Amino acid sequence: MKIISSYSIKGGVGKTALAVNLAYALCEAGYRTLLVDLDPQGAAAFYFRVDSAEKFRMRDTQSLVDGLRKNIRESDFPGLDIIPSNIAYRHFDILLDGMKRRRKQLRKVLEEFTPDYDIILMDCPPNITLLSENIFRASDAILVPIIPTVLSQRTLDQLVGFFRDEGMPGDMLRPFFSMAQKNNKMHRNIMDELPMTYPGFLKSVIPFSVDVEKMGLHRKPLLAYSASCAAAKAYRALCEEIISSPDPGHD
Repeated sequence: MKIISSYSIKGGVGKTALAVNLAYALCEAGYRTLLVDLDPQGAAAFYFRVDSAEKFRMRDTQSLVDGLRKNIRESDFPGLDIIPSNIAYRHFDILLDGMKRRRKQLRKVLEEFTPDYDIILMDCPPNITLLSENIFRASDAILVPIIPTVLSQRTLDQLVGFFRDEGMPGDMLRPFFSMAQKNNKMHRNIMDELPMTYPGFLKSVIPFSVDVEKMGLHRKPLLAYSASCAAAKAYRALCEEIISSPDPGHD
């Protein structure tokens, strides 16, 4: 089983759109996929017409496993299940802070789902907290959408620096350009220069598209209602690139 995270320190960069469309593309490619919506906003589950998770008491590792398992929902697409978010997930950090090996509990929890799924994909909240550290240490790969702007570049620098300072393997970070506008000179310049600083950049580029913004109206992945548009083709290319990439080392 592979654990993949869609993560960014910065909000509004296409993180949830990535998680939703990648989950669909992985399922379409034949992988038994579980999408875990860890963002309290619950947008990923909303796009799949799935209600918020039922509340459950988070006391220890086993209660987390049991609570997440009872909240698994089937999507409209066979082979793709969802664990929706709940506003109560904001208490994750408090629970984790009281546990032994508090930075590695999430990996232990997710390994309980190994027999049922080929890939677990997490849509993560845009911050760096104890939950974020658990996400980093649980993941086999961390996909980081980057809008080709100075602020997004700065957040990538911060994330890479955090990994370096915490002794985590930086090759787990797989940034890629999101919401890119090739007719924008600044976007073009950053897209030319930034991959030279960070060789782990994925080659697939997700263009800015109003089709992606309509996901909220359709409440389904872009790939399910506009499969031939440029952004949908880019998400599929990204999925193929991820599938074919070798696994980085995991500490």
